[in-house]
Amino acid sequence: MKKAGLLLPVLVVAIITVFSSLFIVDERENVLVLQFGQVKQEITEPGLGFKIPFIQEVVRYDARILGLQTQPLEVTPLDDRRLVVDAFLRWRLTDVRRFREAVGVDGVRAAQGRMDRIMNAAIREVLGSVPSNAVLSEDRTGLMNRIRDLARRESETLGIEVIDVRLTRTDLPRENLEATFARMRAEREREAADERARGNEAAQRVRALADRTVIELVSASRREAEIIRGEADAERNRVYADAYNLDPEFFAFSRSMQSYESALRGDNASMVLRPDSEFFTFLRSDGASDIVLQAARDAAEAVAQDPEMLRQRAPEADPEEPDAVRELEAIIGN
Repeated sequence: MKKAGLLLPVLVVAIITVFSSLFIVDERENVLVLQFGQVKQEITEPGLGFKIPFIQEVVRYDARILGLQTQPLEVTPLDDRRLVVDAFLRWRLTDVRRFREAVGVDGVRAAQGRMDRIMNAAIREVLGSVPSNAVLSEDRTGLMNRIRDLARRESETLGIEVIDVRLTRTDLPRENLEATFARMRAEREREAADERARGNEAAQRVRALADRTVIELVSASRREAEIIRGEADAERNRVYADAYNLDPEFFAFSRSMQSYESALRGDNASMVLRPDSEFFTFLRSDGASDIVLQAARDAAEAVAQDPEMLRQRAPEADPEEPDAVRELEAIIGN
């Protein structure tokens, strides 16, 4: 009984010792076995591991891809326009031993602080070498790749691999936004003024061309009208000349009658002429009788030879009817 009582504590201590010397390595983590702060073993494969109990300890690190969101950082590109930039970093542990030696016992927390400083330096260096338009453009893949490569080289000493870097925000500082918007408005107003000036210039050219076309068309129309009017006047003069040559005395009489009608038309028409003026030749009986009588006789003879002439000059009179003949005889007799 006394031996059984001694074996039980020994067995418990042995079991505790065995279990404290065993540990399980998960596939999502890397493990370091430390002895008095020194790395004795590095385990990166999942499975069952062993350590010296009470002397060695196990430190676990996440082997998955980790993320880090940087704090907003103010950078100055080449054109001296300040920008507020923040980025998102993806990284993972590749050398656990080196990572432990670089960051010490603080582990991932210390690594994040170191990576934040590395990222800030890389962002300042890359974005400070390009103009702000390149940073604010939609295609920033080249800039992000440059920041990733620079941060990757710096983080290799920490046993960390930088997988990807993304710029999540690139904005102007709040105090510069209003000035930037005012400058943008001024640029747009200048472009609008240039467009309006070019439009007015084009409108002036169109109006000038239209005015010149109008002047050319009006001038051509007036020239054609003058030509037509001249030809008509020439034809009218030719007709008058032919009529004058057929019967000069009757032509003179007809023109005088038209002149009397034009001169004496109207209620207030008045003329101051001498009584023996040539204008009144056909109004005096001694000057008109012979001419009118001779003209009437010539007209009667012409109608007798060509009845159609009377129809053309007076369609309502028919020379075949006795009344018309009597009227002509009465004219000749008088």
